Order: sequence, then C-alpha cells, then structure tokens
Amino acid sequence: MMWKVVLPALAAVFTVGLCGLIGGPVDVPINSEGVENALNFAVAEHNRQSNGLFLTKPQEVVNVQRQVVSGYKYIITVKMGKTPCRKNNVTELCAIPEDPALAQTYLCTFTVWEQPWLHKMQMMKQTC
Repeated sequence: MMWKVVLPALAAVFTVGLCGLIGGPVDVPINSEGVENALNFAVAEHNRQSNGLFLTKPQEVVNVQRQVVSGYKYIITVKMGKTPCRKNNVTELCAIPEDPALAQTYLCTFTVWEQPWLHKMQMMKQTC
C-alpha cells in the first residue's frame, strides 16, 4: 500500500532532477530562434544606458537560457569588449581590438523579456 504513495513521489523527484525545474530556465543554443534579436536588443540598451563614450560589442556569448513566461525570458551571459568607435558615430564598422588591454573586456548578464506577438521587448535586468 505504501508503494502507491512512494513510487509517484520518487518518479516526480527523479523527473525534475533529470529535466530541471518544469517552467524554469533551460539552456538553448545561440542560434535558437529569438536569441539573436534578444542579444542585439540587450547590447543596444546597454550602450544606450552606459556612460561610456565608446560603443561596446559582444566578443563571446558564454551562455544562453530561455524561460517561457507569458512570452520568453532570455538570460544571456556575454563577454563584452570596447570598440574604438564613439557612440555618436554609428555609421562606422567597429570591431573589438585584438589587444586585450585595448578591448577592456568585461562580463555581462542580460535578462530580456520578449512578447513576440505584441512586438514587445524589454530589458529586465543587466549586471556587468
């Protein structure tokens, strides 16, 4: 009789352990649908909100997670680097210098919420 209670409980714990928390963030590849738009939006917002004179660009995407929450919440960890281009001169093609001292790389985690059916995207959090 006890096995009728224990077996479903163990199955639930085992399933959550293997699959992660249902409804929680899951790792997704960088080329997944929506990730590039979320990253571009986050970088543009980051540059707009920063006090720096120069544009920053993503040098390397470290990790991407997506969570379904009345839309999609993207949690993107990215290594950012400074370019030699000033923010007010966006027509130039800017690359991050190869010299690490000039690139001044730093790590950021952006949380972006998207509701694609409303064409709405919002930066929820950024930590750099």
